[in-house]
Amino acid sequence: MDGCQENRRRCSKLRVSTDNNDMEKMTHREIERQRRQEMASLYASLRSLLPLHFIQGKRSTSDQVNEAVNYIKSLQRKIKVLSSRRDELILLSRGSSLAVTKEEMEMMNHVVVRYCFVGVEIVFSSRCCGGQTRFSSVLQVLSENGLALLNSISTIVEDRLIYTIQAEVNDTALIDLAELEERLIRMK
Repeated sequence: MDGCQENRRRCSKLRVSTDNNDMEKMTHREIERQRRQEMASLYASLRSLLPLHFIQGKRSTSDQVNEAVNYIKSLQRKIKVLSSRRDELILLSRGSSLAVTKEEMEMMNHVVVRYCFVGVEIVFSSRCCGGQTRFSSVLQVLSENGLALLNSISTIVEDRLIYTIQAEVNDTALIDLAELEERLIRMK
């Protein structure tokens, strides 16, 4: 009798452990299925961001990732070329000679002023100088020109402090964007 009871206990323990294994397997399968779905949606999102000439035909996901890397590198090269061309045009528009050194160029403020849906958007970039911020000076210039700050975002990229500022304008006819841009560029 003891042998039969012992066998029954073993069988019930085996069933319980088998049930636990089945639950673990099901949980693992579900987690893995969700992971695959999430990865598929991320790859689809990546594919949608790439230009068509980078993803011609049906390609494997590793090929798509490689093409994304190539696309990013090509964008970085284009940015460098366009930045140097922009810097040359800025110098030419001021009547300066091209003999300005790279260090002098890096110390210059870079400013873009344009109209936006709320008034004026200003993208202001200056060299980070020991944590010294020029934001208060920018706000002073805006105030002197009758602009009211609505929104401001700042970030640091490669030792340059970049502000994106949106300002409200009471009367757009009274604002000269070129003059405002020039004042911000000359600001020390």
